[in-house]
Amino acid sequence: MELTGAEIIIECLKAEGIDYVFGYPGGAVLHIYDAFYKQDDVQHILVRHEQGATHAADGYARATGKPGVVLVTSGPGATNAVTGIATAYMDSIPMIVITGQVPSHLIGNDAFQEVDSVGITRPIVKHNFLINDVKDMALIFKKAFYVATTGRPGPVVIDIPKDITAEKTEFEYPSKIEMRSYHPTVKGHNGQIRRAIELIKSAQRPMIYSGGGVILGNGSEQLRTFTRSLGYPITQTLMGLGAFPASDPLSLGMLGMHGTYEANMSMHHCDVLIAIGARFDDRVTGSLEKFCPEAKIIHIDVDPASISKNVKVDVPIVGEVAPVLDAINAELAKITEPSNLGAIEKWWAQINEWRAQDCLKYDQNSKIIKPQYVVEELYKATHGDAFVTSDVGQHQMFAAQYYGFDKPRQWINSGGLGTMGFGLPAAMGVQLAHPGEMVACITGESSIQMCIQELSTCKQYSLPLKIINLNNGYMGMVRQWQEFFYEKRYAMSYFDALPDFVALAESYGHVGIKVEKPEDVRPALDEAFKQKDRLVFLDFITDREENVYPMIPTGAGLNEMILV
Repeated sequence: MELTGAEIIIECLKAEGIDYVFGYPGGAVLHIYDAFYKQDDVQHILVRHEQGATHAADGYARATGKPGVVLVTSGPGATNAVTGIATAYMDSIPMIVITGQVPSHLIGNDAFQEVDSVGITRPIVKHNFLINDVKDMALIFKKAFYVATTGRPGPVVIDIPKDITAEKTEFEYPSKIEMRSYHPTVKGHNGQIRRAIELIKSAQRPMIYSGGGVILGNGSEQLRTFTRSLGYPITQTLMGLGAFPASDPLSLGMLGMHGTYEANMSMHHCDVLIAIGARFDDRVTGSLEKFCPEAKIIHIDVDPASISKNVKVDVPIVGEVAPVLDAINAELAKITEPSNLGAIEKWWAQINEWRAQDCLKYDQNSKIIKPQYVVEELYKATHGDAFVTSDVGQHQMFAAQYYGFDKPRQWINSGGLGTMGFGLPAAMGVQLAHPGEMVACITGESSIQMCIQELSTCKQYSLPLKIINLNNGYMGMVRQWQEFFYEKRYAMSYFDALPDFVALAESYGHVGIKVEKPEDVRPALDEAFKQKDRLVFLDFITDREENVYPMIPTGAGLNEMILV
């Protein structure tokens, strides 16, 4: 059967089980859009900006574990997608980005809307392809999906000249793929696993440190078994929240720059650190010279390049989280009576003293709405069952600290790149993935304006998101840093020309609610979630000077927190 390149793209997506493609049309991809028009199997979601397309595909991927797919045109279409590609790359999110390119004979001639998409994206993708022959298209798509979804996941760009999408060839999609230079390790080395188990058994002050790799590797069940069987304390990164339940007494909450006192102090004083699917990034470690000074470190990760990259480890285990933990759990199950029970009880007594500091307390009698209170009431209103996306800033940290995520893939945020504008389009992808579920986007008045045009997309596709805008009139985290480290010189962090968000939401055909008093917070949330078929924009006017605590200053250690 002969098909055009554009038709082959559709068939490849169908073969990979793709439900949605997020995109925006342009000249270089019109053959592809025409092929979309002629079929009903793969739905195209028309965003209002290419950055929105990448974030929506990203949110879809995080919420499902399936790869998100993006389609954009050449030139500015591709460059507008760069921020979203980088966001997915930093957080290891599987994504296929199809970029249109000028016709083959014009490549290199500075043709209209030509950019070197492969060159521009090379540092922020797992791999990229430029298709030169329509006969290669099916194989390249198969390779792209394989690379994006195996090993440490990530975005893959496929750049396709317009003439290739019009040419015809016989179509046959490969049933499997072999790539000579790419063989991700799945199972951990048995010898290293045995070494890790001996170290785990001997620990006097152990700490489990889990990251986003546990969620990406579908290892949450194994992590829960591992942690509970040992009775060891566990802390999670911003990207790892939900892999282990926040409500479990073994959980010490998030660690790092805005982590809890008990988590950071336990990290600093532990003697055995078990790092699982985490990459020791700077917001977690604080000063590398001061990081876990007394600890022997075990590190489980699918990416060998991440091991000992930032922190030298003692027992490296390369492999996927789930099978590695399965192997460790099987060995631990054979231990009838641990020899370190007394030491672990003493360790927990110390941890509970740190817990008693109640580092997340705030003024609950304020007559001004506290952002923490809004997040806590959101948790109660949704019974902790909502999918929550966020933008980046103070509101992101308040969401991480106060929502209490018990399930994996429930918390969707931009961790590594810290991308303002992520929250709303990501929530669109989550809502499409889970149409019957509650989806809330926690944002701020600065971040929401980065991609606010996607309110139009929400209207077109009837996406009943609930937007929780924590509006303090500032770029909140920028203002906090300026207060702490720049002698309160609030350079360009203040917004004195904010829109009327209620009127703006209504202009897009949605519901807008402004909330200015603490006693109105819960009624407004309840009213919003009653409207199951409408997007509701809740504009909470919050305390302008509230800060995120604890906070570790740049260059400080995990035990050097600012608590108030």
